[in-house]
Amino acid sequence: MIDDDKDLKLKIFVKEQIRKNLLKVGRKLVVEKGVDFLTARKLSEASNTSIGTIYNQFATMDNFILEQNMQTLDEMYGFMSIIIPDKNPFANLNRYVDAFSSFIIHNPNLWNLLFKMHINSEASSLPFAYVKKIKRIQGLFDQQISLMFKDLDFPTRRLSGQVLEMTLFALSGFLASNSWDNLRQVNKQNVCKLLLGTFLAGLNSLKKVK
Repeated sequence: MIDDDKDLKLKIFVKEQIRKNLLKVGRKLVVEKGVDFLTARKLSEASNTSIGTIYNQFATMDNFILEQNMQTLDEMYGFMSIIIPDKNPFANLNRYVDAFSSFIIHNPNLWNLLFKMHINSEASSLPFAYVKKIKRIQGLFDQQISLMFKDLDFPTRRLSGQVLEMTLFALSGFLASNSWDNLRQVNKQNVCKLLLGTFLAGLNSLKKVK
């Protein structure tokens, strides 16, 4: 019985190591080669693992990509949460937008993998664990919006936060693109700050109307 337990634990350990290695190799492929290079065949060649083993671990490449994107969201949250909030929510929002855009600009291929998945997926098809990671990032923005616009009722603040988050996500495709890199006068992070400024001005106007 003890030997059976040891064998089972060993099999679980080996399987987990194979899984971690595939995720590590796949991430390197995306970073160095781009989104289109991530196929089961290329992953098999780069990891010296059979295609059958890849599908045994993840069932589908969509599941593999989902796990990659969950890691990307964790890394983005970690990068943004380094910021120590100031007493000024306006300053905090600007810092979070800076961190958000900087992460994408410096990790364009990883973000393109995530962006592409969202474009091709139904929101309702995303697993709870994945959505939870997105909401954790959204919460950083929502908290500062709530502090800045206390006079607005909760539904209005929440809807406004969703508008900002959806717009930033739509803009993130531009941030991850290299098609604008030759236009030196275009500063991608400044575009995000301009968007934030316009958004906050609109909320201020709404607050006055209220």
